[in-house]
Amino acid sequence: MGKQLLLIRHAKSDWGNAGLRDFDRPLNGRGKNNAPEMAERLVKQQIVPELMVSSPALRAITTAKYFAAAWHIPIENIQLEPAIYEANVKSLLKVINQLDDQYDQIALFGHNPGLTDLANYLCNGHIVNMPTASVIRIQFPFDSWKLISSNTGNVLLFDYPKSLED
Repeated sequence: MGKQLLLIRHAKSDWGNAGLRDFDRPLNGRGKNNAPEMAERLVKQQIVPELMVSSPALRAITTAKYFAAAWHIPIENIQLEPAIYEANVKSLLKVINQLDDQYDQIALFGHNPGLTDLANYLCNGHIVNMPTASVIRIQFPFDSWKLISSNTGNVLLFDYPKSLED
C-alpha cells in the first residue's frame, strides 16, 4: 500500500498587529475562507488522513482545525509537533521518519519555506512555492516512515486556493 503524506501549508495569516510574535499570528479573512474550502476539495476526492500533525503556531493549528472539521476528526486528536515550526528540511524529515507506522496516510501542517523545500527534496520536484492553504499529496512505496528520504516520493496532487483561476 505504501505511505501517503499530505503537506499542508497554513492559510493566509494576518500581519495587522505588529506587536504579535510571529508564532501568535492569526489567520486573516481570506485564510478563514481558504482553509475550509481546501479541506472540502480533499473530502470530495475522498482524501482523509488517519492522523494530523501540526506546528503549534496559531496560524498552523487554526488551519488544521478547519481541516479536522471537514474530515470529522476530533480537534484533540491533532498532534502538536513543535519541531515543525521554523523547521528546515532536515528537521521536517526527522519528524516524518519518526511517525507511527500504524498510520498509512498522515497530514502535516506547517510553514514555508520548509514545506516547499521538503516537497522538492522528497519528490525531486520543481515546485517554486507552496502558496498559503496549499496541499501536496505524496505517495511513497514503503510500509515504514523511517525509509522516506530524498527522491523517494511521487506527487499525486498539488492544489491551492487559486488553482481554479489559473
